[in-house]
Amino acid sequence: MAGMETLEKETGVATSPAILLVDDNAVQAATRQAILKRAGYYVFAVLNPKRALEQIRTSDFPAEIRLVITDHIMPGMTGAEFVRALREERKTLPVLVISGLEEAEEEYQGLKVQFRLKPLMPDHLLASVQQLLSAAADQG
Repeated sequence: MAGMETLEKETGVATSPAILLVDDNAVQAATRQAILKRAGYYVFAVLNPKRALEQIRTSDFPAEIRLVITDHIMPGMTGAEFVRALREERKTLPVLVISGLEEAEEEYQGLKVQFRLKPLMPDHLLASVQQLLSAAADQG
């Protein structure tokens, strides 16, 4: 894995699936980012959902985003609002929503997301990510 990270730094090209992590809680974002990076994923953490949307619209990432992980409760825009806006740009991009509010799942009806409740253990996070990426790869 160290060789992969070196290649990424030298070329600026991701050699593993790139994941966008959107969470206004810096501690949670950093924790999830570390878990995902240790598993070999190329992860971009953005603490503001509006900024994340702008970066997606302008393709402001050094690698193609293959999966988005978002929190539900964030200032200025909920996770559901974020996903609705994201769907205008990327209709089929896999999205994993992580929330502590079970009732929030209703807000994502029809948005084609996978919803998981907090706390989400690292092995469950990685299993969800792998499932979403595999399903997207199978769909072409």
